[in-house]
Amino acid sequence: MNEALARFAAAAASVTDRAEMETFLAELLTPNELHDLVLRWELLELLEEGVSQRQVAAALGISLCKITRGAKILKRAGSVSARVLKHMKSASQEESDAGADLAVKSPDKARR
Repeated sequence: MNEALARFAAAAASVTDRAEMETFLAELLTPNELHDLVLRWELLELLEEGVSQRQVAAALGISLCKITRGAKILKRAGSVSARVLKHMKSASQEESDAGADLAVKSPDKARR
């Protein structure tokens, strides 16, 4: 199994386009498996944002047991999931800041 996981991880890592990754996952997973995977990611996102476990349970309609597992993943030293979430949040913030800068600069350019 570890050998197969390594091959799968290498295959997944070779996909660099977001849309292609969505297709790749949809090809490999059943709709239920894909739903469960996305749900797991959503709960990690919410927990990383500081939403309480009870609020996550209510928002996503899942048990506290699943959420507790997600919380443990984020607290674990060296958690790749936590690092990826932080990186994505940082990248999203940088995009927002860049967009705000353009919005501020655009009216000035229009006046010239």
